[in-house]
Amino acid sequence: MTACAIEPSAADEDDSAPRAGCTITADGAYAARLARREGSWYPERWTLDGPEPYAVPLPGNQPEEAGTEVQPMGDGRVLVRRLADGRHHFALLYPTGPGTGELPLGAVECPDAGTSLRLLPPAPGGREAYALAVGPLSSTVWLVAGGTFGPEQVAVVPGRCSGGVWLDGGGRMLALDRELGGRTKAVVVDLGRGGEVSPLLQIAADSDDRLLLADPDSGLILVGSDAPSPGQERLGWGVLGSTLPVRFPESLRVAECAVTPFAIQPGLVLMPESCAVALRVDGPAGRWVGAWRPGTRGMRTLPAPEGWLAGAGTWTRDGMLRLPYATAEVPCGVVEVAVSWAETGRTGEGGGPGGAALDGTAAGAPGAPGGPAEPEPPGPAVARPVPLQQAPLGGLVTKRGRLVTK
Repeated sequence: MTACAIEPSAADEDDSAPRAGCTITADGAYAARLARREGSWYPERWTLDGPEPYAVPLPGNQPEEAGTEVQPMGDGRVLVRRLADGRHHFALLYPTGPGTGELPLGAVECPDAGTSLRLLPPAPGGREAYALAVGPLSSTVWLVAGGTFGPEQVAVVPGRCSGGVWLDGGGRMLALDRELGGRTKAVVVDLGRGGEVSPLLQIAADSDDRLLLADPDSGLILVGSDAPSPGQERLGWGVLGSTLPVRFPESLRVAECAVTPFAIQPGLVLMPESCAVALRVDGPAGRWVGAWRPGTRGMRTLPAPEGWLAGAGTWTRDGMLRLPYATAEVPCGVVEVAVSWAETGRTGEGGGPGGAALDGTAAGAPGAPGGPAEPEPPGPAVARPVPLQQAPLGGLVTKRGRLVTK
């Protein structure tokens, strides 16, 4: 037993982003979710990298609680986090014959009242899995799968942390949004240097700046900050290592809607403006999918497929958007969407879902309904972030605030 929420929902309250309907490995090969059958919950693994997606149910000896977390590993096993007797128990599930095999990994106990624990997003490579325990004064990163002797404490970060974004392809550099002194700023935790913490993002001294998404190949990052509109968070984009300021385009604003980025197109090395970004849009008119990239004005709007596991999806390297969904007729399906980036003079800023219908049978080429395009104003005159500051990333290290090559 290793000696963090007594209530499984407490961790979600720290993160403003809505939870996705399933979790997908960093390479897009596997997904996992809690499925419901006959009133009971059980883990389910999806295989996404074959000719056809398929699901494998992994029921245990008894139904899971609704708050159980599941996460796919790179080898196809599924990590589960269960809360029992005030302890967080971790195990790996795998199919075995007609049943489910289970490998217990140990447990984490959080003795401090008010401490919450949740799984961090899947690490690149899929060999390790991490959890974040958030206490009143500090946050702890735990290695809960892939270690040698059960859960291992790998970093302690002063302040209350939320979020969680991997900045490299090796699963070493982890960005967290840290609340300290009444402000939230993104920091980097170097798991290769004993959990060394350093600043990552500061747009203005009195702003709250969170890192929402990052692509290690291109360096493209999506951020949420109230620097351009005090008291109201806006979406912006920037590039790790760039000297240019974060920009906050009008095309990433949708009136009366919450816009949450969930996937960036990989593989476009040093081409951040060509990377496609998928966004979940929730508003009074319903929920739909947005597609956007820095080099194209306007947001393309796509109706969410029926049964979409909301907030989940991946881009292929050639720019195909893949959205997993489940219905009574198709319990495991993936819609593939080919997004047209031709300048049509129309954007999706005007408000609601549109474009071609998605039926899950073939890739589509949805349109981009909405109001007329408007030139996007330059980014607000705020201080640029110092990407990574003193935290190394790959072949780069920082020295006195400048990025230098080793």
